[in-house]
Amino acid sequence: MHVCVLGAGIIGLSTAFELTQQGHRVTVVDQGGAASGASGGNGAQLSYDYVQPMADPGIWAQLPKLMLSPDSALKIRPQWDPAQWAWLLRFLKACNTAQSHSTTAQLLRLAAQSRAALDGWREQETLNFDFSSSGKLVMFRSATAFDAARQQLALQQQLGGSPQHAVSASEACAIEPALAPRRELFAGGIYTPSECAADCKKLCEEWVRILSTRDVQWCMGQRIERLLVRDQQMQAVSLASGQDIQADAFVLCTGHTAPGLAARVGIHLPIYPLKGYSITVDTDGPGLAPHVSITDSARKVVFARLGERLRVAGMVELVGHNTHIPPERINSLLTDTRDLFGDCSRFADLHPWTGMRPATPTGLPVLGRQKNGPANLYLNTGHGGLGFTLAAGSAVQVVSAMHSH
Repeated sequence: MHVCVLGAGIIGLSTAFELTQQGHRVTVVDQGGAASGASGGNGAQLSYDYVQPMADPGIWAQLPKLMLSPDSALKIRPQWDPAQWAWLLRFLKACNTAQSHSTTAQLLRLAAQSRAALDGWREQETLNFDFSSSGKLVMFRSATAFDAARQQLALQQQLGGSPQHAVSASEACAIEPALAPRRELFAGGIYTPSECAADCKKLCEEWVRILSTRDVQWCMGQRIERLLVRDQQMQAVSLASGQDIQADAFVLCTGHTAPGLAARVGIHLPIYPLKGYSITVDTDGPGLAPHVSITDSARKVVFARLGERLRVAGMVELVGHNTHIPPERINSLLTDTRDLFGDCSRFADLHPWTGMRPATPTGLPVLGRQKNGPANLYLNTGHGGLGFTLAAGSAVQVVSAMHSH
């Protein structure tokens, strides 16, 4: 078949790669370039075994802080936007134990499929994207938060997956010596030895390089105007340049802009952007930079080693579609880095970045055909903060669904 993939982030490019693996002819369309959206500077963690959804019963007690506190890591700022209010109401409805457990189980299955797929692709291709499998520590600053994490750990162990361990602050410092100077800040952590980190933007660039050798057609820097449908079949995608691209099937992977396009063909997606930020610094200071990926749970900040660089990413903001980078958010990430790993870098260039993670209220992505939509339109979007982690498995699932129809 000729398949048109809409979106050239990690989700779209992984889908394009899997389609070429199965022998299909592919055209990729994106209004920017490869990884120009949420894939460009994300948290860099491949979090296969620690997938706790944001929609958690604990959110209810935090609501006043989330709505009002200026320095909350998770920030909700109501807009004059019915889509935001609808998303928030569905999100709060999903903040219950049954939904959280169900979402965790489904995410763990998809993450396991992703790990297997990406491992297979890495064996097949020579990929240079600063991949490492040095494990992950999720650190907790209060005994209460650490207790809740141990309960989530017990749930995940019942569901299978790789070994994980609850560790004391001292044990965590033995695993990652860079934490030792700040040991007194933490009550404990969850250690997953099998977790990985990598540069998502570099992987996207590698996919472009490899796909170009497979005669994939590129329509980059082209805004999608509309999806042309006749008799419940998508005929073409119409671009701002006036060009129409026809194909046998289409896959919508445009992240937080997917709902606008999908709505025009009768599909209503409960996806809203969760804005996040990152900095990337060279590890050229006299002090230790961590080799193990670190998540500072209280601050909602992750630290991931990418070769000789350290990616620091965090924050979750429901603030609409505004892509402005407020200096105070970057300063906050810089302060957090200096607080934990004081002299790991000279901090000469911060490479500030922001991205819009496309999130569903439950945290589960939207994959495959939708019953209200055209029969040959497939969705692959709504992965929230787990897009990099879930990209390979989602691509395999969507392409498999295409073959089963």
